[in-house]
Amino acid sequence: MTRKLKITVLVDEAEIPADDPDFIKTDETTVTEYHVIRTLRQLRYNVSVVPAGEDIKSLVNILTENRPQLVFNLTEHIGGERWQDKSIAALLDVMKIPFTGTGVNGLFLTRDKQLCKRLLSSHRVHTPAFAEFSPGKPIRISKKLPFPLVVKPNLEDSSEGISNDSLVKNEDELKERVEFVMSRWNQPVIAEQFIDGRELYVGIMGNSRLKVLPVRECFFNHAVEGKGPYMATYRVKYNKKYREKWNIEFGFADLEASIRKKVENACKKTYRILQIQDYGRIDMRLTENNEVFIIEANANPDIAYGEEIAESAHQAGLTYEKFIDRIIQLALARYKG
Repeated sequence: MTRKLKITVLVDEAEIPADDPDFIKTDETTVTEYHVIRTLRQLRYNVSVVPAGEDIKSLVNILTENRPQLVFNLTEHIGGERWQDKSIAALLDVMKIPFTGTGVNGLFLTRDKQLCKRLLSSHRVHTPAFAEFSPGKPIRISKKLPFPLVVKPNLEDSSEGISNDSLVKNEDELKERVEFVMSRWNQPVIAEQFIDGRELYVGIMGNSRLKVLPVRECFFNHAVEGKGPYMATYRVKYNKKYREKWNIEFGFADLEASIRKKVENACKKTYRILQIQDYGRIDMRLTENNEVFIIEANANPDIAYGEEIAESAHQAGLTYEKFIDRIIQLALARYKG
């Protein structure tokens, strides 16, 4: 059966290969855009690919001319500015074009780490205690905030700006790292309490009714104090050789039923508070005493084949094709409802 739905896949302009603008290559690739576009074609949707960049007028003209029934939104930034991801969602809203994934409100709330943590805390969701620093202001910290702390850019994602040097143990290290991050990323910085415990990733799909997918875990095998990494830095996430060096593996978490339920409830509450739509991933830490701390909430996380949420969906019985199609159906249901 041929699917007639007209879908435009909106991708970051910088991600479009000059020699393959329609993403038609069939060779193996780890690029999300290829995985999603290839799968949509296999599902027999009517697929077009449109770049989203700084030329907003051109984007408006293309979308007006093509008038898709649904946009599969894979954009992450405008002109390299990740905090502008919500602007694409806002544009689609204004043009009244249905799209997959989280909307303006959710992208705004999940992008700003300070705001996100304050909002979750106000709803009694446990997050690490933190301090915030702005360019041009003195770097001071309350004595009540215990070291070690993790220093992060406030508006980035995918562990951007996080390395082993991000874990600071005293005020001198804090000042040095905050100044470095501010100068490198030119944005506010947060320093949050390091939570010692298991690193878990919880995929969720749905809107009014939520389905929590099997929980994933990053296993820091043989981490020795002062030598091995303790957290999911940028290199841990994206450098296979680095993971092999430190014997770091990703797999499924083995949780007792009562603890799994506690994790699921915290993550579903987070998902709803932050207005995430269709699919999302919550990153958290589980302490030795089974306390749950929400570290990050990811709206529109990476959905490449083999990534955390796709792996969790597969474990739950969804092939990659069914996973991508489920995202489409969830988005369409929102607009019909």
